[in-house]
Amino acid sequence: MNEILEGLLKAFQLILSGNPTVYDITLRSLLVSGLATLIALSWGTPIAVLLGLKNFRGKFLLKGLFNTLIGIPTVALGLILFLFFEKEAGIVGFLHLLYTPTAIIIGEAILVTPIMVSFATTAIEAVDPQIMNLAKTLGASESQASFTVLKEASNSIFLAGTACFNRAIAELGVALMVGGNIAGFTDVLTTAVSRETQRGNISIAIALSIILLILVFGITLTVNLFQRRRK
Repeated sequence: MNEILEGLLKAFQLILSGNPTVYDITLRSLLVSGLATLIALSWGTPIAVLLGLKNFRGKFLLKGLFNTLIGIPTVALGLILFLFFEKEAGIVGFLHLLYTPTAIIIGEAILVTPIMVSFATTAIEAVDPQIMNLAKTLGASESQASFTVLKEASNSIFLAGTACFNRAIAELGVALMVGGNIAGFTDVLTTAVSRETQRGNISIAIALSIILLILVFGITLTVNLFQRRRK
């Protein structure tokens, strides 16, 4: 118990003193996971609009696929991406993406895309169909009517984006497999916690864990309060 309390005390000292290593890892994590979330949002939202508003053959199977992929093990996805990025035999090995922040961003974007698509699709389907019909009646084009529905579902889609970010910043497998946990270059909060724990630097590991928890809970709370004020 004393060791844990001592570790917590040192952890808060590292955070409050502005330890450069701790803050460098934190900023890299925010950048990587933030970009991954934006990418997932940019290609996931159009897919959600298609699934939510259009009827076509195979729609049920496609929705089921995205729902299933929400639970994909991060290590398994990391291994698949490693094989793609591997310099010698990987399909895109010539791009030299392996063990770079870019590889982590791509991997996390792929990881959270099913969350984005599934949650956004559900939100769009929950919008009253009469809203789209009314928009068309008033002269809106198909794309304008779709945008109207998307606007009505914006709160839920915003929450989906928050869930994607939290999933991205808290995952370990993808970041470890394609990032390599290179100190000062590709280490993020989760991989750094694992590394520092193995090295016996418990205070740094606790500090990074505290920051990770603060980010996840803080961002979620802020989004909820923002949406409550909007309502």
